[in-house]
Amino acid sequence: METLSAFAGKVWCVRKQLVVLLAPLALIPVVFALPAKEGKCLYVVLLMAVYWCTEALPLAVTALLPICLFPTMGVLTSKKVCPQYFLEPNFLFFSGVVMASAIEEWNVHRRIALKVLNIVGVKPVWLILGMMITSSFLSMWLNNTATTAMMLPIANAILENLFGDLEKLKENCKLKEDEEAGLSQIKLQALTSEKQILTEDGQEGAERHDKRTPEEVRAESEYQLKVWKGFLLCIPYASSIGGTATLTGTAPNLILMGQLTSFFPDCDLVNFGSWFVFGFPLMVLFLLLGWLWISFLYGGLNARLCVRKQDWQADAERKAKAVIDEDYKKLGPMNFAEGAITFFFILFAVLLFTRDPKFFPGWSIFFNKGYVSDAVTGVVIISLLFVFPSQKPSLSWWFDFHSTNTQYIPLLSWKKVQGSVSWNIILLLGGGFAMAKGCEESGLASWLGTHLQPIARVPPPVAVILITAFVACFTEFASNTATIIILLPIITELAINIKVNPLYFMIPATTGCSFAFMLPVSTPPNSIAFASGHLMVKDMVKTGFMMNILGILTVSLAVNTWGTYMFGLSTYPDWAQSLNVTSTTTDVYNLTTSYLNATA
Repeated sequence: METLSAFAGKVWCVRKQLVVLLAPLALIPVVFALPAKEGKCLYVVLLMAVYWCTEALPLAVTALLPICLFPTMGVLTSKKVCPQYFLEPNFLFFSGVVMASAIEEWNVHRRIALKVLNIVGVKPVWLILGMMITSSFLSMWLNNTATTAMMLPIANAILENLFGDLEKLKENCKLKEDEEAGLSQIKLQALTSEKQILTEDGQEGAERHDKRTPEEVRAESEYQLKVWKGFLLCIPYASSIGGTATLTGTAPNLILMGQLTSFFPDCDLVNFGSWFVFGFPLMVLFLLLGWLWISFLYGGLNARLCVRKQDWQADAERKAKAVIDEDYKKLGPMNFAEGAITFFFILFAVLLFTRDPKFFPGWSIFFNKGYVSDAVTGVVIISLLFVFPSQKPSLSWWFDFHSTNTQYIPLLSWKKVQGSVSWNIILLLGGGFAMAKGCEESGLASWLGTHLQPIARVPPPVAVILITAFVACFTEFASNTATIIILLPIITELAINIKVNPLYFMIPATTGCSFAFMLPVSTPPNSIAFASGHLMVKDMVKTGFMMNILGILTVSLAVNTWGTYMFGLSTYPDWAQSLNVTSTTTDVYNLTTSYLNATA
């Protein structure tokens, strides 16, 4: 028995290497189960899916497999595969990341966060709302992970001043040691150092003198511990929700844009402006529902801290408010660089939104049609950041020959960009576009679509709910980028075969893959919150299950109301008509593909 256990331990140590070696062999029958080209393409897709789900290889390395396998297996030529890695959505994503780097470089994001918290106040119910509003807004432009890593230390510092030391709360609740053993012991260095900065003047709030009975102390401590957990959960959840509001907010949105261009070159409905008009109301509605659910579940709506307020509670709130005020004062007045970044950030958002919002003529009408895109707009703005000075220019400096010669420093340096750009995400985007191209050219997408005909009997509104639910469940265990890369071509072909507007299925699938709330491994923001050591898996499952349901219903409502109006989802569009014939026979599919290639 000991030998078997030791052998199992060794196998576990090399599990990733075994997956890398055995998965290609196990999937070989797929090549012969389908027509030649479709089988080879499915082999590559399944192999990438296995590697992505198990993380046997780094996600970005797996994304490079189409370059290796599509040409060698005769699925797609290298001249068609390689360009997919730097399409227009990649540059839009790049411009968004560079703008986020500039915002972080000059602490504009922290100023925004503290200002919002200062406005909403420190009552738990409103503070949860303030945390969620701030996190969601920042994650529309910044990386979700960076937003969560920044907001959690602020939340912990405020809570320590509001409720006292967390360990003291646990002691008051008389938590058992075996319950504590289930908590993660990983501590983030950034979270700890930030908490020390914010709480250096607030340690006095941990010790309170009150006349409560032990039972009252215990009940209050249990309640406060619940509120604490609510804070830790609301930040990563709001970060994931906020990313759905803009095209650059999360990678799956850009995957949709890229695959839409690949499958339907004539479709120009989805751009930054039109997506924002659809996604922002969806984000606001879901954020409101999520706030009500988290506040209800973890006590934020309880009357004890919202209506009836004892003296010690009022004193704690004053101290927590003082922490926010003091930390905001430490930032000092807005300097020239912060003002410049704020200006370029607003310009970035406004120009992207007004380029071609679809419901009114945008400024792109002043250029040749199809020449200026969102990517062009973004790159133009971020290029100015490398030129614009970080200090206020002075004309007198040129004529004062006794003044010191100071080196010219722009708002952003390339060195900073190199360290902050998520190059792995850019490769993931490229891998997704390459996979979609392979599915389209080989006929695999068409083959899969014809074998999903039973779903055609399901009413489209019900199909939207089922698709969103399936994608949301799938992405609990896999990267949301990998999830949408794998599933979107299949969903697209399904819509074509049942003659439903492809966007009617593609949009909820794309949005739904950002709704992963139930497990620590589902998203990096979830992992960061769990790593604080104060959450258990059951806390996330209990809260995230209802969040998933609320997200699915909200997406369904959005797609069937203002989404239908925005994108014309109630009719089968002309830009999808030409691909309808792909569902009949492989010969007709190949003929259509040849025609599209010739006219591209």
